[in-house]
Amino acid sequence: MHPILFKFGFIEIRFYGLMYVVAILCATRLIKSEVIRKRIALSEDSVMNLIVWGVIAGIIGARLYYVVFNLGYYLSNPAEIPAVWHGGLAIHGGIIGGIVSSWFFLKKKKIDFWRMADAVAPAGILGQAFGRFGNFMNGDAHGRPTDGPWGLVFPPGSIAGNEFPGIKIHPTMLYEMLINLSVFFFLWVYLKKTERRDGFIFAAYVALYSSGRFVVEHFRADSLMLGPLKAAQVMSLMIVVAAIAFIIGKRLWQPGLKGVK
Repeated sequence: MHPILFKFGFIEIRFYGLMYVVAILCATRLIKSEVIRKRIALSEDSVMNLIVWGVIAGIIGARLYYVVFNLGYYLSNPAEIPAVWHGGLAIHGGIIGGIVSSWFFLKKKKIDFWRMADAVAPAGILGQAFGRFGNFMNGDAHGRPTDGPWGLVFPPGSIAGNEFPGIKIHPTMLYEMLINLSVFFFLWVYLKKTERRDGFIFAAYVALYSSGRFVVEHFRADSLMLGPLKAAQVMSLMIVVAAIAFIIGKRLWQPGLKGVK
């Protein structure tokens, strides 16, 4: 558990950044295959542009979300705002940033948003799984102390190790990684077998991920707070309710290729 994969002179390769690269490469392949399978009228160049802008907007959104919830610290230490390698990317902000960017891009291309969202959803949750492994090696997104045999002691110098030196803690990043992988296989292996109304797979993705995140957040030690409440749990609950209402209201579980109206 060390954030640096290797270092050669001034060149430093970190697991956190490497996992982003792996996630983008895997997501690109999956999205391209889904665009072809679903017969979405986007060229390869347009798919790549969608992914690049989505990733950029996602990182910006994730960082801004985190900074807003720690505004006092970052106003006092403005040089730390761009230092994402120190940790501090909130996934809900990343999802919001990616959605906003994709909506504008697809509107310009006159492509149905929900159909494309279904094509992107499995790749998105798989990318999140890789990201959580990056968190594990970085020692952030960590849990609180536990006496359980599955607890891990993070090394000195890591974020978790500095907060809980020599103490076993919940490896919450691994909990969430396993949840994300489970959601991915459910979406990729099961849901995509039967064509349902556009928007169903995306709604299932955000509902399932947010349900898992709500549970994992209970064990987190570094949660963003919204008054006395954990911000991620509040956001996750809102997303689950909205996704279920969307599925029921639009009858998205029904088979057929008709998009959301």
